[in-house]
Amino acid sequence: MDTLSQRVLVLNASYEPLQLISVRRAIILLLQEKAELIEAAQQQLRALQVTLAVPLVIRLVRYIRIPRRLRLPCSRRGIFARDREMCQYCGEQPGRHQLTMDHVIPRSQGGATTWENVVTACRDCNHRKGGRTPEQAGMQLLSTPRQPQYLAFALLGEMERHDVWRKYAFP
Repeated sequence: MDTLSQRVLVLNASYEPLQLISVRRAIILLLQEKAELIEAAQQQLRALQVTLAVPLVIRLVRYIRIPRRLRLPCSRRGIFARDREMCQYCGEQPGRHQLTMDHVIPRSQGGATTWENVVTACRDCNHRKGGRTPEQAGMQLLSTPRQPQYLAFALLGEMERHDVWRKYAFP
């Protein structure tokens, strides 16, 4: 892969993940001293009079205020990321292909597809629960489903793809 087409994780001054940007944009922020290098790859970029490490993670020098009540759309990918690809009934992590989205209050009983009503469930638990609520099925949720409250949640799926970025996923 071309070095300049790689992505760089941008952290706020508070180390909260903000976004993914191109290596080119990251280098510009570093050269303008608007950001500092936190983690770099082994590769280097060479210019006539300077050699720079290819950034993987940079941190902004000044804090950027971000809205806390960002309304993210409820999606399958988002639900799986929020629940860390774990069945919210039995705690198993069978892999993404064996997971389903389960409506806590079934749609047949008026349940909506919202962050607060959808959880990740393995096929066995979802089948056992059927068209009933957890109480009706004698099952209990491991955690109460909620809408994610921080901007970086939108990046979680991407952040899981790079080992270096994972430690910044949940500040």
